[in-house]
Amino acid sequence: MPDLFPHTREHRVTTDGVEIFARIGGEGPPLLLLHGYPQTHAMWHAVAPRLMEHFTCVLADLRGYGFSSCPDNDADNRPYSKRVMAQDMVALMRDLGHERFAVIGHDRGARVAYRLALDHKKAVTCAALLDIITTFDMWHNFSVPFAMMAYHWLFLAQPHPLPEMLIESAPVGFLDYTMARWTKSRDLSAFDPRALAEYRLHFATPEHIHATCNDYRASQTCDLADDEADESKGRKIACPVLVLWGDAGIPNQVPDIVALWRRWARKIETAEIAAGHFLPEENPQATLDHLLPFLARHVKA
Repeated sequence: MPDLFPHTREHRVTTDGVEIFARIGGEGPPLLLLHGYPQTHAMWHAVAPRLMEHFTCVLADLRGYGFSSCPDNDADNRPYSKRVMAQDMVALMRDLGHERFAVIGHDRGARVAYRLALDHKKAVTCAALLDIITTFDMWHNFSVPFAMMAYHWLFLAQPHPLPEMLIESAPVGFLDYTMARWTKSRDLSAFDPRALAEYRLHFATPEHIHATCNDYRASQTCDLADDEADESKGRKIACPVLVLWGDAGIPNQVPDIVALWRRWARKIETAEIAAGHFLPEENPQATLDHLLPFLARHVKA
């Protein structure tokens, strides 16, 4: 990890009994970066150096991932909801002295990011969301081809212990297959071996397998309910939003991704990148080419 993120420091904060880990580097206005499944904050290594030239970057591990705690779940899956994860991030940023901040999220982290923007409007200056549509739109747009590509949404949300039992029999094989399948090249060539080793290290433990399944159980239950409540009330993200997706990614399989996002955000910019799902690792330069101008327009020193 020091090789991937030189000149950074580690920080931990405990909120509601859960320890959240973050790596911090750079100078300037605060920028929170949130990873997705089945990764950790290591996924930002290819874009972090450029971002750290302009921002104080806080690279967090979501609860249940990486070096952060794996709390017990409950019958409603609320401990793994994006609403609770968003509260974790507000507590982390406040502990660092940041009441307002920009956020970039990928995959699960992007779901936390848009929930942050909806629930904590005064805290979020702008949000960049990488390769997702909302949880509401995921569940309400499942076609047969889409379900085949996003099968993990259905598999990981199954009741304990079915997915855990199957994944634990070959966790590294499952992770490698899953990540390769979501890239444009359909292999692991986009991933730095040091980052891939980090993903494998954390994902292979039973507590992380269970926690990440709970993340998807929350998406099928309380996260969906939270989104449905917002959709029924016409709530929209007030801050500027940038949505990026890969031309070979999962969200690109749904009709008119731009129209879907315009229903959720008042000020939105969109762009497609030549990549699969893992934009910051598959095509870091194109990702930065969109992120840096967006942040420059909306983040004040």
